[in-house]
Amino acid sequence: MIPRYSMPELSSIWTDEARFDLWLKIELLVCEAWAKEGKISKQDLHTIQSKAKYNTEQIAQIENEVKHDVIAFLTSVAEHVGPASRYIHRGMTSSDLIDTAFSCQLVQAGKIIKKDIEDLIKVLGERAKEFKNTPMMGRSHGIHAEPITFGLKLALWFDEFIRHLSRLEKAIDEISVGKISGAVGTFAHLPCKIESYVCKKLELKVAPVSNQIIQRDRHAYYFSVLAGIASSIEKIALEIRHLQRTEVFEAAEPFSKGQKGSSAMPHKRNPILCENLCGLARIVRANAQAGFENIALWHERDISHSSVERVIAPDSTILTDFMLARITSAIKGLDVFPENMKKNLELTKGLYASQDLLLKLTDAGMLREDAYRIVQNAAMIAWKDKESLKKIVLEDSNISKFLDKNQIEEIFNIDSHLVRIEEIFKRVGLD
Repeated sequence: MIPRYSMPELSSIWTDEARFDLWLKIELLVCEAWAKEGKISKQDLHTIQSKAKYNTEQIAQIENEVKHDVIAFLTSVAEHVGPASRYIHRGMTSSDLIDTAFSCQLVQAGKIIKKDIEDLIKVLGERAKEFKNTPMMGRSHGIHAEPITFGLKLALWFDEFIRHLSRLEKAIDEISVGKISGAVGTFAHLPCKIESYVCKKLELKVAPVSNQIIQRDRHAYYFSVLAGIASSIEKIALEIRHLQRTEVFEAAEPFSKGQKGSSAMPHKRNPILCENLCGLARIVRANAQAGFENIALWHERDISHSSVERVIAPDSTILTDFMLARITSAIKGLDVFPENMKKNLELTKGLYASQDLLLKLTDAGMLREDAYRIVQNAAMIAWKDKESLKKIVLEDSNISKFLDKNQIEEIFNIDSHLVRIEEIFKRVGLD
C-alpha cells in the first residue's frame, strides 16, 4: 500500500525483512524439533542457531536467477551457516514456510486492527452518551420520518462495531493455524510432532488436515471480515457526509486550523476525510472478492492464489488499520450542531407525528383505513401548502370527533417519541 494510506506499525508486518525473519524463525524451530528427535546433533543445532541469517539484497539477486523466493532465501541462509545447513528445511516444502509465516502475519495484523476497533468503540460510546438526548430528525429514503436522537445514531454504530470486534476475534482464531506437513500434506518425510512443536512455539494451532497449503477458506473469511469493517466505516462516513451538506449541516467532520477546502472557492469546507474513507472501502471490499477466488485451486495446490495474496493481504490490513484510525479521529473531533437539528425538526411542520396520530385515532375507535386516509390527506395538504400539520388537524372535524385538543397537543410533543431512548441505551450497554 502507498505510504499515504499506511500506518507504520501495521505496514512493518509486510516488509521483506519481517517476512524473512518469520521464515528464519520457523526454519530454526523445525531444526529444534528435529534435534529433539535425534536427527540433528547439539553441535550442528548450535551452529545453525548461531550463524543463521540472511541478506535481503542477496536473496533478491538469487531469486532473479532461480525464480523462486524460498530457494533464494534458503541459499542465502545456507551460505551463512555452512555445512550444517544441510539440515535446514528437512522434510519441508516451501508452503510449510510461506503459509505458516503468512498466518503469523495475519494474526499480528489482526491484533492491531482489534485494538483499533476497541479504540473506535470507546469513542463511539463516549459521544453516544454525550448526545443521548439531543433530538434530531430521523430519515428514511432520505425523507423526514420521525424524531430520534443523535446519540441513538452513535449507539447504533457502537453496537455494530462490537459485532465487528467479535467477528474479527473469530477470524483471527480461524487463521491462527500453521502447517509443517510436507509437499502434499502426508507428513511423508517428517513426523507430525514436528508440526506440533513448531506451531506451539508460534502460538498457532495445527491445521488438522492440509495438502500443500493451508486451505484458503480461512483466509477468505478473514478478508471478508475486513471488508465488513470497511463497509461499516463507509456507512458512518457516508452519514457524516450527508449531515454535512449545506442544506442540512447537523454535523461536520473536523476542519483544522489552516486547512483549505478548495483551490478556487475559499468558503468551502468539504467532507474530504469521509469521502476518502468511502473510496478506500471499495478497495477492501474488492479484495475480499479476490480472497474468495483463491479458495478453488488445482488438486493439492497451484500458485494462482500467491500473486493475489501478495497484494490483498498487505493492502487490506493496512487500509483497514488506516481507515479505523481516521474514522475514530473524525468521530472524536466531530462538530455537532444541535441548533440545526432543532431547525430541521421543525422544517416539515409536524409531519413526523403522522404515525402517532394514526394510532391514536384507531385507539379512539376509528377504522384504520379511514384513519390512514384522513391523516394522509392532512399531511399532503401540509406538504403542499407548507402549513403546520397540527393546525390542520386541530381544524379537522373528522379528527376532533375522536381526539380532543390536549390529546392532539401531546401527539405533536417530540419528547413522546423519545421516551424509550434510555432503555435502548441500557440494552446496548451504554447505561
